[in-house]
Amino acid sequence: MSEKDFPPELWSPSPERIAGSHLHRFVRKLKADGRWGGSALTEDACGNRAVIAGLHRWSVENSGIFWREVWQYAGLLGSLGGRDHNGADDLWDRRFFPDGKLNFAENLLNASGAKDTDLAICGLDEASGCTTLDRRELAQRVYQMARRLKALGITPGDRVAAVMPNSIEAIVGFLATSAIGGVWTCCSPEFGDDAIVDRFAQTTPKLLIHATASWYNGKRFDHRARIGKLESRLPSLIATLIVENDAGVQVGKAYDRTWRIEDRHTEDRCTGRVTVWYTDVLDSESREPIEFERFGFNHPLYILYSSGTTGAPKCIVHGAGGTLLQHVKEQQLHSDVHPGDRLFYFTTTGWMMWNWLVSGLASGATIYLFDGSPVYPDHGILWRIAQEHRITHFGASARYYAALEKHPFEPCKQVKTDSIRVLMSTGSPLLPEQFRWLYRNVHSDIHLASISGGTDIVSCFVLGNPTIPVVAGEIQSKGLGMDVRVVDPQGQTLRGQAGELVCANSVPSMPLGFWNDPLNDRYRNTYWSRYPGVWWHGDWAMENDTLGMIIYGRSDSTLNPGGVRIGTAEIYRQLEAFPEILESVATARKEDGDEKIVLFVKLRPGIELDDNWVARVKQHLKLHCSPRHVPQWVVAARDLPKTMNGKLSEIAVRNAICGMNIGNVGALANPECLGFFQSWKP
Repeated sequence: MSEKDFPPELWSPSPERIAGSHLHRFVRKLKADGRWGGSALTEDACGNRAVIAGLHRWSVENSGIFWREVWQYAGLLGSLGGRDHNGADDLWDRRFFPDGKLNFAENLLNASGAKDTDLAICGLDEASGCTTLDRRELAQRVYQMARRLKALGITPGDRVAAVMPNSIEAIVGFLATSAIGGVWTCCSPEFGDDAIVDRFAQTTPKLLIHATASWYNGKRFDHRARIGKLESRLPSLIATLIVENDAGVQVGKAYDRTWRIEDRHTEDRCTGRVTVWYTDVLDSESREPIEFERFGFNHPLYILYSSGTTGAPKCIVHGAGGTLLQHVKEQQLHSDVHPGDRLFYFTTTGWMMWNWLVSGLASGATIYLFDGSPVYPDHGILWRIAQEHRITHFGASARYYAALEKHPFEPCKQVKTDSIRVLMSTGSPLLPEQFRWLYRNVHSDIHLASISGGTDIVSCFVLGNPTIPVVAGEIQSKGLGMDVRVVDPQGQTLRGQAGELVCANSVPSMPLGFWNDPLNDRYRNTYWSRYPGVWWHGDWAMENDTLGMIIYGRSDSTLNPGGVRIGTAEIYRQLEAFPEILESVATARKEDGDEKIVLFVKLRPGIELDDNWVARVKQHLKLHCSPRHVPQWVVAARDLPKTMNGKLSEIAVRNAICGMNIGNVGALANPECLGFFQSWKP
């Protein structure tokens, strides 16, 4: 296929951007080292997908060499040892660099190309304004916290559980935990008590870190009372570290500290549990550097959790070396993050994008945190932050961008957006119309990188590439080093047809396993049993002849009317033509031996659903998709169920309308809306 046959592009990188990119420099290093003989990404190779395809093939076929080259290029600290992997025949059991040694925190605090005086973190929230730390100050706080964790009895492998807003204190806690070899696990404050215990109780933490307050949508939430409740339900705890983020003082409210002396100390005497105050740690512990112990490449770093909408959340254990190596690859080679860049992603501490954002420190970037609502006091808050702080890399969920379009809010008409070089999107498919909308309403010379992966690998399977064009609706490229394919039910590779997204090789960031799964049975059954020896991810996708990827949604929520599988994103794309629809969920129920599509829509206030409007929706879907895409029922709903990470839960809706067990409703942010779907009858 020649270049002239590719579809029109929304954006192509200039020769100067290609020449200055990490990926261009990385390819030059490969050629200089005699590792790869393919074409260089020179200025006259602008937009050459064939070069990228060749590089990807080489990275998969020479996996060990590729990951070593990434390690060296990024200037990471430690060693990889002599073996590329442990020699396991089964890919699910393969471990990279089993003789390697590193310390994750050491690498983030001592990034190649960064100076002590460089700004490390800027923390912003709805109440307290802006707090900053340079790299020296951040390191000193980590040293202090690490000393206190050791004094409390936290040893390598012990779990530290946190309920924290997206704040500097959360990052200090995480880096200190990893510095001494502990295992971090975290929930954001909006999780209910049951949802938190469902997760933490499985991992038996020794220490709980908890903030006393958080803010959202202009409201302050006092969490002091819940701390004791969680302690009583987590008997493995030996200590609690309390972060008094006194947001109430900022708005003139008196902050009652008497509970420090009375309630807390009474409880401590009864349980033997130790209570520590974060401010006391900073006041009393030495700021002198600690000696970083280097642990095994596959030493556990953190435990993340599946959404839990179909049962108890899975406790996914990620290793330090694989996570670090994958993140620097994605941030430098795919996202072009350089020292001094300003990286922002709207996330909570309960979403894997928080973990990904924190790793930006390893590439020398300043990371920007925001805790609160992305639309309070108005839809411009994040864009004003981007303008004021000259953000270079701006990321959010596809649902957030869709909400801006529906509002409508046009960023470039309100603020300057010229500092943004890379605009990232994840969480759900970014529809072609949203690609075009963002180029019209942010600015035309941005690298728009739609990315897709998951908590399962705390990274991406498919993502952006700074050296090739952006096509509407397509994710630009497969992750380097990852043998990503789309396959049919028999495991045969498809091109130009929708199928299951799989990965046919092992990569360093695949989980070490699940917690409390000693024989790895649950881990194997989750990812490796559908196609033996191949990772099944559960996304319904298509690889185009352009080499770009389209994600249609989760394959377990695809629709199957008349035996034809339909990705829900195909329907959602067409519903963009109806501005009166704020959100929608397409699902199915069995009727007369076949699947019939049900479309639930959340409409703008004041809009009523009537027969004429429903007929227009159905006709539009028939005309622009096919008769099989036309829903049997279109139903107005006051609200649609979402996970704690803000993703619409198609599975919860399907199970509710079919009378099936919904699973763990505690994993939903708004479970009260389920009653409508459970009582709905066609």
